[in-house]
Amino acid sequence: MIYLDNAATSFPKPEAVYQALDRFARTDLANPGRAGHKMALAAERALDDARHLLNQLFAGEAPERFIFTLNCTDALNMAFKGVLSAGDHVITTDLEHNSVSRPLRAMELTGKIALTRIKADATGSVDPDAFRKAITPKTRLIAMTHASNVLGTVQPIADVGRIAREHEVLFLVDAAQTAGVLPIRVQEMLIDLLAFPGHKSLLGPTGTGALYVGPRAKVAVWREGGTGGDSSSETQPRELPSFLEGGTPNVLGVAGLAAGIKYFREHGMLRIHAHETALIERLWQRLDELPGVTVFGHRDLSRRVGTLSFVSEALPAAEIGGILDQAFDIAIRPGLHCAPYIHRNIGTFPDGAVRVSPGAFSTEEDIDRLASALAEIHA
Repeated sequence: MIYLDNAATSFPKPEAVYQALDRFARTDLANPGRAGHKMALAAERALDDARHLLNQLFAGEAPERFIFTLNCTDALNMAFKGVLSAGDHVITTDLEHNSVSRPLRAMELTGKIALTRIKADATGSVDPDAFRKAITPKTRLIAMTHASNVLGTVQPIADVGRIAREHEVLFLVDAAQTAGVLPIRVQEMLIDLLAFPGHKSLLGPTGTGALYVGPRAKVAVWREGGTGGDSSSETQPRELPSFLEGGTPNVLGVAGLAAGIKYFREHGMLRIHAHETALIERLWQRLDELPGVTVFGHRDLSRRVGTLSFVSEALPAAEIGGILDQAFDIAIRPGLHCAPYIHRNIGTFPDGAVRVSPGAFSTEEDIDRLASALAEIHA
């Protein structure tokens, strides 16, 4: 199988991640903070070490502000439902994944919040000034993706962060496609809430993610229960991370996530990003040769991540995906990619597009074999 669906989840993982998971499961898989024995202490250290890695990576204010979650969707829901109150106004974009769009739309439909959706331009970018114009006295939150999971376009989050801070509005960034790909410094970029998965470009296992909670964001308790560190309090202890991490965490997954972070830091985040975008350009050049194929997003590699989406006049996206899978053993992602608003924007709704997303371990040969398969399909 040639795997080119890394925007969904990275595969394969570095060998160091597999080794860390196996070693931790065999030696240290106790309940962190729930006892004083050596295995429990080792499990607690694994969580602490991973928090320190994340704090260094994202230049956060403190490690305890990184709350481990099930995934990015869990982190986003924790943020939205923890900071928004009845009557609040939220600004978002039409680039968003359903993990942003659906909870916000559901709150809008129940009358809890008002919602404004900023439209991306033809290249897949949003204008920061559009956020400034959309702010009202009731605006509580701006929530946006750092890079589109459909178009790969990178958004000007630092500019939007400045606008949010000028108006004392909270700023949330969905870094599902950029955590581990592009430099993100939450304090410099004035990000109050950063949600990201562990299983994509951070190269960790599924079932991992985190939410960074900046000091301006007061997030209500998400789940209540055991914390290990404080068993006497009648309600959830107020200190982070315990306040937002009730119950036993996925310490095994976090141990694998830490190994993934160490791997890409050692091999160079920007080098991996350059490798992935170079593969996208290699494919784009081959797609230019095929009649009736339209590619979306910026051609400028400095303004995108390693994700490319296209449509063909010859066949619907789903059929192309099925043929690539069954006849050529190539994994891509056809469809709406859990982002229906941007597909409506670019005119690919309801059939969607073909998305190709190489990863750290993809090769030029993988791209050439995909290009040859597409040429054969279009022959």
